Amino acid sequence: MAESRKPAAAGDRLAKVIARAGLCSRRQAEEWIAAGRVLVNSKPVRTPAFNVTDDDHITVDGEPLRQRQGTRLWLYHKPAGKVVTERDPEGRPTIFEDLATKGLPRVMTVGRLDINTEGLLLLTNDGGLKRVLELPSTGWLRRYRVRAHGKVEQAQLDALKKGIEVEGVKYGRIDAEIERVQGSNVWINVALREGKNREIKNVLGALGLDVNRLIRVSFGPFQLGDLPVDAVDTVKHKMLRDQLGKKLAAEAGVDFDSPLPDPVVPPAAPSRRKPAEPAREREVKHGRQGRFRDQPARPRKEPEAPETRRVLFSDGRPPEEFEPKAKKKDDRKPGRDARPKGKFSGKPSGKSRDKPRGPRKDSPRNDGPRGDRPQGERPARNVDRPARPPRPRGSTGDRGRP
Repeated sequence: MAESRKPAAAGDRLAKVIARAGLCSRRQAEEWIAAGRVLVNSKPVRTPAFNVTDDDHITVDGEPLRQRQGTRLWLYHKPAGKVVTERDPEGRPTIFEDLATKGLPRVMTVGRLDINTEGLLLLTNDGGLKRVLELPSTGWLRRYRVRAHGKVEQAQLDALKKGIEVEGVKYGRIDAEIERVQGSNVWINVALREGKNREIKNVLGALGLDVNRLIRVSFGPFQLGDLPVDAVDTVKHKMLRDQLGKKLAAEAGVDFDSPLPDPVVPPAAPSRRKPAEPAREREVKHGRQGRFRDQPARPRKEPEAPETRRVLFSDGRPPEEFEPKAKKKDDRKPGRDARPKGKFSGKPSGKSRDKPRGPRKDSPRNDGPRGDRPQGERPARNVDRPARPPRPRGSTGDRGRP
């Protein structure tokens, strides 16, 4: 039965074709070939240096090589406490146990993170892309947030830009900057391009720091952002093509023409706000709060029945009982419009200045008509005081006058 896979280019190596199908990495494919698990046209092939074409029929462990998938890349938020390996000899939990439940095809990790390191981890179904992105020559920057116990000066971190050698291992340029000091710990932002095994812990340990938390926040142009822990997000096809560019895409031999695996929809971040509980249910569940917690809950007030009144008479008649009638709507206090008009109800509208006003009768200045006094004259204030004689010329009061 002929397989329905995308034709391989003439002269492609057998291990490369198997890796492109998403079964394993190229190195693992070479091991499978050497172990005799791969047949080409029903004949075993023992050497990886074997070229195949699209007309060759390839089987792995008796199963036809499945259809080649288009290149895909996923973002994964790795939690702390899990190892990045398919099978751990110590029996520790692995990330692939969780990834198997997320509907992903066979994926490979771009690089690794230590068991206690958390943050962004790239996944791909293309072994060629994995190999290219892991190379230091690719030049993609990795950024981390590091929490370490101890004290360090910024000048010590600036010296890491020239590289450092720790226990015979040479490390390249590292950009590190203190973010903040938190008690006996310090948060540091670290950026590097090599990514050797335990590089950050070894380098900061040489400066007297003990790393107790390590988070990778970005890998090249891809950011962790607000991706929830243990969640997977699919990088869009156009974005992956744009970020790789023609040079990296050609070097990795990516395939954007074959059918793509189904994208994985990231789960929505859980809301931290709990739904509000009714007050009475909250009291039953959690008890009364604050200064009223030791007091019993106040019973709900029920509507009261109409009170019966009793009337006593002074003339010897027996007392009588009756129920007062409820007030009707018409018995309420009348509004402003319904009140009877009072003494000033007929007061004409308009302002007081519109009404003509005459002279006040009790004012001594208005004994006569207002027009009797000529304009400009004032009555003398002290009529009994004699007039002051005019000053002679040349007196002190006229000094300086001509």
